[in-house]
Amino acid sequence: MAIKITDECINCGACEPECPNNAIYEGGVEWAIADGTSVNGEYTLMNGKVVDAHFKNEPLAVDTYYITPDKCTECQGFHEEPQCASVCPVDCCVPDEMYQETIEELLAKKERLHL
Repeated sequence: MAIKITDECINCGACEPECPNNAIYEGGVEWAIADGTSVNGEYTLMNGKVVDAHFKNEPLAVDTYYITPDKCTECQGFHEEPQCASVCPVDCCVPDEMYQETIEELLAKKERLHL
């Protein structure tokens, strides 16, 4: 399951540099699959939409940092635990119940992002 940042976020930014997939963005900033990954060309998002990896998607939040589920792997294949949650001073990085994924699915996503 992907991680999400709750409304309790204090915008400290501690989480952003810790993400190995560059899945965390400052509020209001557009995101792309290619940001911090080795993906080029077409990429199929979790909702089935096919986009160019460099296409700038709308921000998922405006006022706080956010995590895009299309890039979040819960740090599987990189670390023992999600790094955003381990550095968050207010514990606002929590599992996102909307995105149920197995460890195998998260590892497969990691492989697609880091060719």
